[in-house]
Amino acid sequence: MSPVELDFDSCYRAVSARDARFDGRFYTAVTTTRIYCRPICPARTPSARNVRFYRHAASAEAAGFRPCKRCRPELSPGDPGWDVRGDLIGRALRLIDDGAADEQGVAGLAQRLHITERHLHRLFVAELGVGPLAVARTKRLLLAKQLLTETGLPVTEVAFAAGFGSVRQFNATMRETYGFTPSELRATAGPRAVVANGKAPAGKATAGTAAAGVGAITPAGTAAAGVGAITPAGTAAAGVGAITAGPDGVVAGGGATLRLRLHRREPYDAEGVLAFLTSRAIPGLEAADHTSYTRAVPGGTITLTPRRDHIALDVTVDDTRQLARLVARCRRLLDLDADPDAITEVLGQTSLSPLVAARPGLRVPGAFDGFELAVRAVVGQQISVAGARTLLGRIVAKAAAPGGLFPAPAQLLDTDLTGLGLTNRRIDTLKDLAARLTEGQIDLDGGQDPAEAVAALLEVRGIGPWTASYIALRALRDPDAWPTGDLVLNKRMAALGIPHDHIERWRPWRAYAALHLWSSS
Repeated sequence: MSPVELDFDSCYRAVSARDARFDGRFYTAVTTTRIYCRPICPARTPSARNVRFYRHAASAEAAGFRPCKRCRPELSPGDPGWDVRGDLIGRALRLIDDGAADEQGVAGLAQRLHITERHLHRLFVAELGVGPLAVARTKRLLLAKQLLTETGLPVTEVAFAAGFGSVRQFNATMRETYGFTPSELRATAGPRAVVANGKAPAGKATAGTAAAGVGAITPAGTAAAGVGAITPAGTAAAGVGAITAGPDGVVAGGGATLRLRLHRREPYDAEGVLAFLTSRAIPGLEAADHTSYTRAVPGGTITLTPRRDHIALDVTVDDTRQLARLVARCRRLLDLDADPDAITEVLGQTSLSPLVAARPGLRVPGAFDGFELAVRAVVGQQISVAGARTLLGRIVAKAAAPGGLFPAPAQLLDTDLTGLGLTNRRIDTLKDLAARLTEGQIDLDGGQDPAEAVAALLEVRGIGPWTASYIALRALRDPDAWPTGDLVLNKRMAALGIPHDHIERWRPWRAYAALHLWSSS
């Protein structure tokens, strides 16, 4: 069976116009140069007779093409089609992004999806023209290429951070696929303005200077502004993610600190996303304001800071092998792969038109962890956002998970939640939910069909339609989820004179409709 075909004429018109709306939707391969590019590549548009189009970078690489060094396909935002699809292929691709294939292999990936490895391979070949192993390999190579280009991380650490099992495998795969070694790529990449292992590349941030934005390194006796700033020895930065620096401005400790660019589709309402996350930031776990968002992650911290055309991701972790998962989860948290034009095209023709015009590029903030979001939803039932935030902070403090992390399901099961202000019924719901996730009955991180996950959630004592829909909206990334019975939504619709039968007109983007109404309050 041949992979799903792209319309050649439509793709070629998009490439000729360098239309940014198609960035990440397909890749252009040039037969004369054996290079594949993004639709927005600044290079001269090739002749139509020398062009091939592929839906995924892995398909282009499997056909013998290597990535362009000018437009850098590794920076493409994700395909919005894959981002919202709840079928097996869409879920499998998101799990690959999350590192499932690197950690568990294709067999483990198939097991997460409750299908055979053979059937998974057949589905991938039918849809993309290549198997899941090739997709995972391309994902590793493109992340490695970005790390080599943008950071000073040693080549050895780049290999493991990208998911390769050994440096030899990394070198061989890159030479075989791209025609050059990692060291050769780095030599042509130019200067890198990112700290790696506490040491800045020559000519970059050192003692007496401060890198712009959150997470800047500051010399002794000064303090970097913003959340999660790296502070001089003997002082403490406000918020999560404070890291000690010595008098020479060099980070103390063995964790690697680096910065990556996360690209997005414009328009992007960064202010709205940060406002949403700030109001819900859990004390002891997260810190956020109108400029940045910081949180504890396994082995360290991350900070996300909006820039003019991308999001700066500053990562400080002990184990860089977690990097691929961190990048994928940050993209979902900030909803970077959404298609604002497609959303506006539908909602802009409805009674929500004034709200859509007022907040172009509005996004639905996702979840860094599915179980964490589910606990947020349960705790937030019938209380204010501020009240829920307080209770969640108490749960994090009581569970005392290593590194200040949010407790995993098994940890929450072992935590005594009495005396925190939770009702006995709410505690029973949280324990039942944690038990079901521990036993594998519910998967909120991409492995389970969204409809099946919602049905399983509704079987938990104390979880009703509103809670299940809210979890689907943020953790399961269902663009059409609607929090049934939400008091604020009902009030906003009444205030704006919008009848309830209009809700059906907002399909398939009802989650974004809900955010527009929430934001309007």
